[in-house]
Amino acid sequence: MPNHQAEKSVLTAVDDCCGAGRRAAGEDPAKRQQILDGAKRVFVKLGFDAASMNDITREAGVSKGTIYVYFQNKEDLFGELIEQERNRIVEAVQHALDEHEPIDEALLEFGLELSRNINSTYTIGAMRMVLGVIDRMPDLALRFFAATPQNGFTVLKRYLDTQVAAGRITIADTEIAAAQFIEMSMAGLFKKRLFGLLPTEPDPHHIHKVVTSAVDVFLRAYIRAET
Repeated sequence: MPNHQAEKSVLTAVDDCCGAGRRAAGEDPAKRQQILDGAKRVFVKLGFDAASMNDITREAGVSKGTIYVYFQNKEDLFGELIEQERNRIVEAVQHALDEHEPIDEALLEFGLELSRNINSTYTIGAMRMVLGVIDRMPDLALRFFAATPQNGFTVLKRYLDTQVAAGRITIADTEIAAAQFIEMSMAGLFKKRLFGLLPTEPDPHHIHKVVTSAVDVFLRAYIRAET
């Protein structure tokens, strides 16, 4: 009996020593990101339909058993990449909308960040992949375009609501106004990028010219309140 107790104590000690830092299956963020990075490279190279979980497994340098611990299938992987990209863009445009800046400067920075990111090679490629499967995978499209928890549109609308409440600008419908500004900030760029008429990312100077014009038109339409 004493020997059994001693063995139990030894096993417990080894467990405490070696297992304390071990993460439960599917909960290692570094491993999860390793898989996502590999999947991103595969999707960019092969496209959504041609990519396979075997391709992603090889590129990510993990076993097939490991990849399925973290993700159900390639749709799940692609959806996670979409959400990561959306979150990255949201973080960038939120930072641009500094409420302590004049409205025209804040809108300019927001428009520049949004247009640069939306018209980037990776984001345009992801949009094309989503559009290519939208009929048979509508849920994937929802993950791309949904405003939950937030996207560029919801960030801008919230900012405009704050400015209206503070009396800095007069807008009757901030939902429409936010959509209008976003469309103007990418006028002549986004659709050309999406459909391949503009094969490379827009020149930064041209983006600046388009967004500057959008700010001017926007503020002329929505007259600032007297301060």
